[in-house]
Amino acid sequence: MKIIILAAGQGRRLLPLTESAPKALLDIHGRSLLAVQVEAFRACGAKEIVVLTGFRSQSIDRELGRLGQIFPEIQFREIYNPFFNVADNLASCWMARHEMEGDFILVNGDNLFRHDVVKRLLASPAAPITLAIDRKPVYDEDDMKVMLDGTRLTEIGKRLPLDTVDAESIGMILFRGKGPGLFRQALEKTMLEPDALRRWYLSVIGMLARQVDVQTASIEGLEWCEVDVPLDLQHARGMVASWAGADPSRKNDLPEDTIRLVSKSDSP
Repeated sequence: MKIIILAAGQGRRLLPLTESAPKALLDIHGRSLLAVQVEAFRACGAKEIVVLTGFRSQSIDRELGRLGQIFPEIQFREIYNPFFNVADNLASCWMARHEMEGDFILVNGDNLFRHDVVKRLLASPAAPITLAIDRKPVYDEDDMKVMLDGTRLTEIGKRLPLDTVDAESIGMILFRGKGPGLFRQALEKTMLEPDALRRWYLSVIGMLARQVDVQTASIEGLEWCEVDVPLDLQHARGMVASWAGADPSRKNDLPEDTIRLVSKSDSP
């Protein structure tokens, strides 16, 4: 299983914390957000991890070098997206289209989760494309909301009417069998459109859902979060601390081989 992580953005809503390093390298209780993701995927047997970079890409390159020393069984590769400052994540996906051969998981670089979330997605019934979803009592304007017909995806977007919403996307998708080819072809077609640089890759998933069977897998009951604003970061740090059975105010009580601080000296 190959993993493709979209981590090209700066994370402007987290300024000044992301002034000199991308949010994928934010410190989450003693580890970078990227390192927490890598550990979750490694626990599920991932052997290839491809990271899309952009803002301060040299910092992520150094972090991948450290992670490669900790996890030598994983092949790490980096793809630089020179359009990161003027384009949304559809362009990052398009830059990685040559990596979309065989089964893979695509995930946002600002999502925090444990291996149980990945395992739940991998255990879902076979389908070309499977979107991980969660449910909650109330959705807001920033949620990537979805509409469903049973477990089949029918619509996805942030602007769906709230009274039609069935769940939210957590930013993780599994592509199997014909799925990688379908997604790659849709990316190629969509990038020819005038507004392509302003679009999210999930708009392509929504388009595909009108043509093929795009399934969903619920991860209800499992912990995850998206790190977009300072309050999210506080929540993420507390969540990881609870996983380690640690006091959130302490950073150095994690296993030594997983601690990799992103210090100021790492920033270019």
